[in-house]
Amino acid sequence: MAAEERRVGNLPRPRTGTVDRRAELAEIKRLFEGIPGEQPVRLVTLTGVGGVGKTRVALDAAAALQSRFRDGAWLVELSPLRQGDLLAHTIGEALPLADQTTRPMIDVLAEYLAERELLLVLDTCEHLTDACAMAAEALLRAAPGLRVLATSRRVLGVVGERVLAVEPLPVLEDGDARAGAADAVVLLILRAQEAVPGFTVTDAERAELARLCRRLDGLPLAIELAAARLRDLPVRELTARLDDRFAVLGDTDDVATDADPPWHRALRTAIGWSHQLCTPAERLLWARLSVFAGSFDAETARQVCADDHLPAGQVPAVLGSLVEKSILIWEPTGGGERYRMLDTLREYGAHWLRELGEEEVLRRRHRDHYLALARRGDAAWIGPDQFAWYDRMTAEHDNLRAALEYTLAGSEGRIALEMAGALWFFWHGCGFVKEGRHYLDQALAADTAPSPARVKVLYASGQVLVYLGDLAALEERAAECTALAAHFGDTERSYAAATDLRVSTLRGDLEQTVARAEAYLATDWREKPLTLVPLTTLVFVTHTLVAAGRFEEAIAWLDELSAACDQNGERSMRAWGDFIRSQAELGLGRFQEAQERARAALLVKHRLREGMGSGLALESLARAATATGRHRDAAWLLGLATQLWETLGRPQAGIPAMVAARQDCERQTREALGEDAYRSAFDAGRATDLDTGIAHALDSTAVRLL
Repeated sequence: MAAEERRVGNLPRPRTGTVDRRAELAEIKRLFEGIPGEQPVRLVTLTGVGGVGKTRVALDAAAALQSRFRDGAWLVELSPLRQGDLLAHTIGEALPLADQTTRPMIDVLAEYLAERELLLVLDTCEHLTDACAMAAEALLRAAPGLRVLATSRRVLGVVGERVLAVEPLPVLEDGDARAGAADAVVLLILRAQEAVPGFTVTDAERAELARLCRRLDGLPLAIELAAARLRDLPVRELTARLDDRFAVLGDTDDVATDADPPWHRALRTAIGWSHQLCTPAERLLWARLSVFAGSFDAETARQVCADDHLPAGQVPAVLGSLVEKSILIWEPTGGGERYRMLDTLREYGAHWLRELGEEEVLRRRHRDHYLALARRGDAAWIGPDQFAWYDRMTAEHDNLRAALEYTLAGSEGRIALEMAGALWFFWHGCGFVKEGRHYLDQALAADTAPSPARVKVLYASGQVLVYLGDLAALEERAAECTALAAHFGDTERSYAAATDLRVSTLRGDLEQTVARAEAYLATDWREKPLTLVPLTTLVFVTHTLVAAGRFEEAIAWLDELSAACDQNGERSMRAWGDFIRSQAELGLGRFQEAQERARAALLVKHRLREGMGSGLALESLARAATATGRHRDAAWLLGLATQLWETLGRPQAGIPAMVAARQDCERQTREALGEDAYRSAFDAGRATDLDTGIAHALDSTAVRLL
């Protein structure tokens, strides 16, 4: 199979109908590439007032430069991130990097980027300038091939930073024959054509459009807001109304208070004017929606924002009206329709929310909604809707963070414990173990009183520490969990038993692991609703038995694991069982069954974007290929798996038996092929697009890979 081109970034598709900022794009290219006699710049920060188009310029520049960087161009959206503590995690999530080690994330990033040639776009840095400056300095120092393009209303203040001010679009003077073709007018016409089907402009109207653009100082966001109004008003009347607003505001609008963001007068006027022209319901929803971080769906907006003043039945229609007025952006996704608001408009809404005296009420509603969502996910994860819950929770990642940060910032430690613990499935099952540790540790520090909620968080912490391979921290959490659980009920004692089992498993203590597992599995767990505890118990004990060569004994327990999962429609833990079963079948020499089980595990783990499970399943397939004489296939699969281990930071999850199995597979494959043929097949797998490669590995009818 020929190697596919690897992904070279995560930039969004360019928006059609944009104005080409040729001068800015040329200058960014010149700065990064350098000219004879001048060293290339490694950090460029685009500055300018809100709404001037910094993000659009950065994305256009990144798209133009993407092919010049061997490892692509990567966008990191920082607007939803409200605290700098998770900046490095956010950068890692944007990159194909899901580290599962205990190292500081900034060190992981530095090592990952050290040998790469890559453009990193840090978008919207102004609320995190100190954190962004420190991260940029550390990463640029470690990675000679890295270039950083930042957007911010404030400079980062990093040595070597080159600042490029993004100016409003050109607007020519009245009377200039070229005024009607100026970039600002072109943008206005493009956006008007999107808002008003069949919109056309006569030569006479171009002069009026040019006057409108001059009144708005060529600011793109102000122009887009005005364009949305052309659905209701002709150009001349629109311009006259805007003139009236400027006249009413006079020079006083230039006076900013400490509470007012320092926006350009034209933009503040345009936003305020758009706000004034909204209906009371639209203005109220605009303000209330400002509590969301990132995107949201209509049902969530209804639940958080509706009350007697804004009836729930009106919310969908008001959302549609705000989209028509360019206050909201409508985003169709595979999981349904979502909405988001540009930062500048969100800030305006937040200002009015404070003026209304509703900020605390709405932030608490937001927190309560996501706490309830976490509780529902906690109850439903071990069930038939796991994939749907994965999609829902990953879509709400920014809002979950915001809700947790709000709770941790207040004096509500018990709620922080409950929410962080209820999200165990998000940290463990959706691939955010390192971030999970961050929030679980903070929640434990926020409320130290003995409680069932604390026991659950200690148990959830044990889950992520297993993934991170931190035995010392796991032992500490297990000791406290066991001591506390003794004061509570059966549920808490089962959490303690499961955490102790993890400790003995990571220690490699076969006899203790088997004894603890058998003691728990002899209880009445089969008569109760299925939870994670018996499933993890079965996974850990069977893994331990397979590592000890007790294959048939492990298979008997794995049959029970599969039956329990199938009865409840559970997929993730069933997939771990399939992976362990593949190891047992390999040990028994039943290679066809081993391949089928490994493919079943890979299908689920890749769907859940669980890199560790996907990597281990791929290596099971490689071992089966080697055992059946398909050595080129084995080398290719090992190369494909290596992509995942490079993003996770700990090959084979640091499990000694898996490390030894990988090394043995590599040795046998090299001996069979010879070094040159092995390296050729391995490199082809490593260079293949991961999704394409896994799709091929899942195809049991595929011909030989090479």
